[in-house]
This record gives sequence, C-alpha cells and structure tokens, in this order.
Amino acid sequence: QSQSQNTMSQNNNSINNISSKIDDETGEGALDDTLHQNNIITNLQEPKPNNEPGGNENEIGEQVHTISIPMKGRESSEDESKEELLVSDEHFENKSLERNGSKDPSERQSSNGKNIHWASPDSKYERYICRVDRHQDDRAQEITLFNATRPHMRAFHFAWFSFFVAFFIWFAISPLLAEIRDSLELTHEQIWTSNTYSSAGTIFFRLLAGPLCDTYGARSIMALCLVLGSLPVMAIGLVHNGTELYIVRLLSGISGASFVICQYWTSSMFVREIAGTANSLASGWGNLGGGVAQIVMGSVLFPLFKLIYGPDNSDSAWRSMFIAPAIGGIVTAVCIMKYSDDTPKGNYRKLSRLGIAPKAKIMKSFRLASVNLNTWLLFVQYACCFGVEVTMTTGAALYFVDEFDQSTEAAAALASIFGWLNLFARGLGGFISDIMNVKMNMRGRLLWQMVSLVFEGAFIICFGYAKTLGASIGTMVAFSLFVQTSEGSTYSIVPYVCPRATGSVAGIVGAGGNVGGVIYLFMISKMDYDKGFVYMGWSVICSAFLCLVINIRGYSRGLRRMGESEMSGQVSANNNNDDENSKVIVFGENDGVRKHDENDEEAGGDDKRVVNDNHGDNTGSTTCVCKELNRENET
Repeated sequence: QSQSQNTMSQNNNSINNISSKIDDETGEGALDDTLHQNNIITNLQEPKPNNEPGGNENEIGEQVHTISIPMKGRESSEDESKEELLVSDEHFENKSLERNGSKDPSERQSSNGKNIHWASPDSKYERYICRVDRHQDDRAQEITLFNATRPHMRAFHFAWFSFFVAFFIWFAISPLLAEIRDSLELTHEQIWTSNTYSSAGTIFFRLLAGPLCDTYGARSIMALCLVLGSLPVMAIGLVHNGTELYIVRLLSGISGASFVICQYWTSSMFVREIAGTANSLASGWGNLGGGVAQIVMGSVLFPLFKLIYGPDNSDSAWRSMFIAPAIGGIVTAVCIMKYSDDTPKGNYRKLSRLGIAPKAKIMKSFRLASVNLNTWLLFVQYACCFGVEVTMTTGAALYFVDEFDQSTEAAAALASIFGWLNLFARGLGGFISDIMNVKMNMRGRLLWQMVSLVFEGAFIICFGYAKTLGASIGTMVAFSLFVQTSEGSTYSIVPYVCPRATGSVAGIVGAGGNVGGVIYLFMISKMDYDKGFVYMGWSVICSAFLCLVINIRGYSRGLRRMGESEMSGQVSANNNNDDENSKVIVFGENDGVRKHDENDEEAGGDDKRVVNDNHGDNTGSTTCVCKELNRENET
C-alpha cells in the first residue's frame, strides 16, 4: 500500500507539473506539446481486467482512468512506444474543478477574464474558444463571426469561402454567354441547353458528395471538389462548337457539389439548435460567389481583357479569362487541407484509425437517407427554391440582353443583383427558422418554410408579367429575397431528418435544387420568357403545401401539434430503431456490455466495450469519454 500510494502521489505531482506549464494565453495544442516534451504518449486502449497488471483498479482499490489525448502533429502507429497516464478518480475530479474555477467541468476563466472551454479527453485540442456541447461531440453552441480560431470558426470560415470560390468557378461563364453565343454562332436553344447540362452535371456529384462526407469528412472532399471543378473551367477557352461546350459545362457541374459539402461541414461543427443559422450564413455567403462572378467576370475582367487584346478581338478576350478563377480554386484547395479540420475533435482520417469516429459505409448512409419520406419532400421544395436560383444566376444576364437590349457589361451588373441578396437573405431565413423553432418547435420551422415559398412563387409570377426594366428589377429583388430565405429554412430542417446520415440527406436535398434547375432551364428554352416564369411561380406555390405532410419523428406531424402520448410513442420508436451506431467507449469497471456486430467494423474494426448512450442529442458518432458504470454522474 505504501508503494502504491507513493506511485500515485508521483503521478499526481506529474500532472500538477504538466498543468502548471500550460499558459492560459497559449494557442490550441499547448497540452499536446507539453505531453510531448515530457515523453508521455497515450493512445486509446481497451481497459484491462482488474485481475491483470495495469488494470482499472490500483493496488489499494482506488478507481483509475486511462486518459487518451491524440498528440498534435503526430501519427500513431502499431510499433510506437506508449505509456498510460493513470490518474486517480479523486485527483481527476478535483484537478478539473481547480482548473475551471467553477462547477462546470468544461469551462473556466483565464487570467485576462476570458472563458476557456475545455475539450473532451479524446479531442485533438485541449480547449476551445466557443462554448461546446460534449454530448454532441464538442459541437459549438455559439457563432463568434469575427473569430477564425481552430477548429470551429476556422472550419466555418473555410466552409463558406470555399463554397464561394466553387460557385464563382461554376458561374464564371454565365455573364459571357451572349458573347460565346455570337462567337460560336449558336442558337438561343443551344445556349440554354448548355445551361441545362451545367445544372444536370451537378445532380450526380451532389448525390455522391453526401455519402463521401459521411465516410471521409468534409475537408478533403471540398478540396477535391475545387480542384476537379477548376480543370474543365480552364478548358472553356478551347471550345469551338456546341457539343464541346456541352461537355465542358457538364463536367464543370462538379463545383456545384460544394454546397452539400459546406452544409455538412458546418453541421459537424455546430449543435443542431443553431444549425439553421450557421448553415444559412455559410451557404448564403457561399452562394454570393455566383453574384460576384457576374460582376467580376462580366463587368471587370471582360472589359480589361478587351482592352488588352483590342476592342475588336472579344473572342480572344473571353477565351483567356477563365484561367483566373481556376487558379483561385486550386489555391483555395491547398489552404483548406493545410489550415482546417474536419470535426471539432480533429480530422476524420486520424479519428477513424483511433476508433473515435466511425467510418460510415457509403451505401448504408445513402440507404438510410433515401428511405426517409421527409428527404424527398424537402428534395421537391429545394428544387423550387434553389432551382429558381440556378435558373436566374445562369440566365438572368442573357434575359436582360434579349428582353431589354442591354450590353454584356450592363446585363451582368443587373443580373448580379439577384446573387448579392445572398449576403444576408439566406442567413435571415435560417435565423427566422431558429426563432420559430424556439416559439413553436418544429411546427414553427415548417410554418415559416411554407410562408416563404408562397411569397417566392407570387413574386416570380409578377416578374413574368413585368414589361419594363424597372418593374423587372424590382420584382426580381423581391422574389430573390424569398428564394434565399426558403433555401435557408430548408437546410435548417435537414439536420433533424436522419441524424445518422446527415451528409446523405443534405446530398439528396441539394441534388433536388439542381433537378429543379434542369427542369426550369429546359422549360424556358422551349417557351417564351413570360410564360416560363409564370409556370415556375405556380409550381413553387404548390410545393409550399408539402409542409403539411412533413413528419419529423419526435418533433411534429406537419403543422399539427402532437399530443403527449403520440410524441412519446414516436420517441420510443426512435430509441428502438435509431442509433445502432451511437455508442460510447467506456473506460471503467469490467461489467460493461460487449457487442459484436457489423457496427464494430464501421467504427474502425476493433472490438471495444461499449454501452448505449441516450444522453443528449445523438448524431450517430462515437464519443470517447471517461466514465464509470457504477457511478450516477459522469466525471
């Protein structure tokens, strides 16, 4: 006993010494560096039985925990030396409270008065700048817009900016379609058909992007999307006929998949209670790339390149311009891989290898999303809002040239007005949805969704009947506002549909937007502008009433308030059928439950002692915590 007490005292002193070296003002990863300097290398291990050396109970019967902290900048391997840092239960709890200076084990104050929010033991980081919810895998509970600290806000800003760049690349050709039509001697139907190919190419890539994010994380998929989307844009200057233009625009549609990746990325960083606002802000600012492309490519770079090549050589001017957005996309991809994270706890590749984050199977994730009726109802509604945006962003400049005899530069400036409303309107839609959720729960979200779609459709019909330039601009601004709010509202509902397959749900719903774009673009290419926009408006109004049949399990059935018995029945069914993957790796006594099934393989392939965790909102991920099965409270 004396030797054991001495050993425990030495361990506790070691922790005290290490803790004292961590300065409150240092950046993230300070604990990792201190552990590295003290040669303390830890890794996730299955707890050993109490009757074996190094088990969970020391010689004097005191409960101990194995703490695993993946070290920053290091990749663990099988043959790498490891040591376990054993900390007594009493010391662990007392030291935590001592550091925090409060009763909340996840928060304390630094010397300058700022709150420090401690990460979970299995996180790459020691602490965060944002308040986090440990029951939702350290997702942030607040949005600090004017901060770019890793991991939460750095990922947020990279998500919307990379989405912005991708949409800039995708729509870079839109303001120049009139010039390309005249240069290649194409017909009105051919040039609008090329728009249809561009939107159709995105459908497949969006469907694929969601399951890929569930499997590999958003960061690497976003970088891949930017690089692959930049290559066909470079090739636009080499086309000489309609067929070549169709092929290039079909392949450039991969950039449109960035929207799904952006939504998945922000959903991975923020709790579902503020997901509507976070997703809407990121997607709104990203969508702005389409509007900025109208101004930069049509009203800035095109006149500049015409000045370089001569006013009579516009053909060479537009062919040379597309190298600029392509280079921007590749540079952004490199920065994403170097300076951002997949999740609050680190990157998917390392977390999956350590068994902390399960690697979902692509087809299983897609199946879970596709069998849910709500996914397809939102698919139709998103087709009627983002499909309208694709149509306007792609063809608005051409519309103003054909209907009101505007020049290429002037038409591009007018068309950009539609996209500029993304600066605030989409975020406004998600914010109002979150407010309505506070007031009326899910019924509030659905009610706002329906109202927004009805107003959108009404103003589109007015736009179709407008006969003057001023009336067209005014009604375009009005329906653009409600297009963006409807998009933000839709993706504030997406995280609730199927938490275990959020990426796949986002991918299917996002693909719906491009399906709508294909339908509307094809419709306008076959009929007059006014008739096409009137039909478009009525289809949007009809889609609004699908909110009456959307049934989010455990929340609401359409706009009808659910009774307590009905709600509890749905929650019971949800607990029985949902979240086979939602597990907690337990470090404690050996009376845990060992489960052997296909989900062990999904979580990394290693056998682990697990216990179902129904505390808090499950999102289908695996969380590693220090927990004793015989205690009522978590340490």
